[in-house]
Amino acid sequence: MNERFLREEMLLGPGAMEKLRRSHVAVIGLGGVGSWCAEALARSGLGRLTLIDEDTVSLSNINRQLCALSSTLGRSKAQALAERIRDINPEIELKALAARYEASSREELLEDFDFVVDAIDLVSCKLDLIMSCRERGIPIVSALGTGNKRDAMQLRLEDISKTYGCALARVVRKELRRLGVEHHPVVFSPEEPLEPEQREVPPPGRRSIPGSLVWVPATAGLLLCQYVVEKLIEEPEV
Repeated sequence: MNERFLREEMLLGPGAMEKLRRSHVAVIGLGGVGSWCAEALARSGLGRLTLIDEDTVSLSNINRQLCALSSTLGRSKAQALAERIRDINPEIELKALAARYEASSREELLEDFDFVVDAIDLVSCKLDLIMSCRERGIPIVSALGTGNKRDAMQLRLEDISKTYGCALARVVRKELRRLGVEHHPVVFSPEEPLEPEQREVPPPGRRSIPGSLVWVPATAGLLLCQYVVEKLIEEPEV
C-alpha cells in the first residue's frame, strides 16, 4: 500500500489505484485550466504524465496558474510544472515538452495515450487534436471557455451537444458538427461573460485578453481530472 495515496485508495480501492498507476495521460495546454488538471492527476496516483505547452511563465500568470511562481518567471511552463509534480510524486514517469500542438506537430506529439486532456485555447489546434485523437481511438476531454467568468459553481461536465452560453463552445460545436462529430465530452460554463476593461495588448491573432479569477479555471481543471480518473478506473461493460 502506497501511503502517499492512501486516502484516495480508501474511496476507490486498490484495483482502481493500480489502473491509475499503469495509465498514461497527456495534458496539452498548461495554463489556468491545464496546470490544475495536471497536478490533480499527479495527486491522484497517475503513473505516467506527458505535459505539453510551448509557453513560458509570465508575471500575469501568477494569479491562476500552478506553475507560475516568482521563482519560475521566464521558464518553460512544462518544465516548471514537471518539477512541482516530481516533488509531489517522485515515482511518476514524466515527459515535459515545450512544444505547441498543431497539425504540423501532431505526429511528433501524439503517442498511444490512455487519455488526453485538451486545454488548448486556439480553435484550429483544438479541433485538430480532437479529431486526431478520435481517429487514433484515444479518449479525450476538452476544456472550453473560462475567461471573463467569475462563478465556478456554474461549471459542469457535459456533452458538447448540450452546451450553451459559451462562445468557444458554440464555435467548437459548429465545427465538430461540420466534421461529422455530434458528441464530445467537455467542461464548460453557461455563465454570461463579463466585459472587463482591456489592460494588456493582445498577442497576434487575438482581439482581446480575457480577465480570469483563479477559482474558475482551477475548478474546470479539477472537473477534467475527475472525468479522466473516473473513466480510467471504470469497469468495462460485460
